[in-house]
Amino acid sequence: MKSTNLFHWLPRIIGILAILFVSMFALDSFSPNLTAWQQIGAFLTHLIPSYILLVLLIVAWKWEFVGGIIFIAIGVLTSPWVFIHNYRMNGSVGLSLVVILSITIPFALVGVLFLISYYRKKKKVVDSSNISG
Repeated sequence: MKSTNLFHWLPRIIGILAILFVSMFALDSFSPNLTAWQQIGAFLTHLIPSYILLVLLIVAWKWEFVGGIIFIAIGVLTSPWVFIHNYRMNGSVGLSLVVILSITIPFALVGVLFLISYYRKKKKVVDSSNISG
């Protein structure tokens, strides 16, 4: 597989996997104390972040530069909030850092990979126009 092709697909695949991982947290909305409709409603509500991330992934799929910036911002800007939230719940800096590494940093990585893909494609276009021109 060419490295350009690798950098094209890698952010998309990691982005999908990261969104699926975040979506798994919606499963905690199911409770035996709720009716079936309440559980479905709670589940769909808990999936709202996944819906937003999916829309942003579609944007990034089409416009890699914009998507790269958006995903880096998501990863970097949500990290302090996620860290503080988890630290308040468990009181452990180490565990809170592991949560950051598993939840928010993959989105920053996806953003970086989208930017790499964008610049590699841009360079390829410039190189091919220099060769033919």
